[in-house]
Amino acid sequence: MTNTALARSVALFVLAGLMEIGGGYLVWLWLRDHRGFLLGALGGLLLFLYGVVPTLQPAHFGRVYAAYGGVFVVMSLLWGWWLDGHRPDAPDVVGALLCLGGVAVIMYWPRGAGA
Repeated sequence: MTNTALARSVALFVLAGLMEIGGGYLVWLWLRDHRGFLLGALGGLLLFLYGVVPTLQPAHFGRVYAAYGGVFVVMSLLWGWWLDGHRPDAPDVVGALLCLGGVAVIMYWPRGAGA
């Protein structure tokens, strides 16, 4: 995988994470904090677009979604820290690093042709 392809893939994972977590957060605000239907509808749109973004990844469905799970864990912890003020503790950080290691192995470990 070239550096450009790697950077694009990582950017797509981050974009998908922002859409899924951001969309879910807006729906959360709508339903849990009674913040208005339009906020919930915007969240629903972001969640729909989240479903589109992973299709732009170069790997097959199972690999992309398995790797995205690790990205989602890390981004969720960062989102909670940034918006809710819940700073990740040492086990959170260790777990997040393990997840990123899994992402690297699943998504970017060199494979033979056609893998």
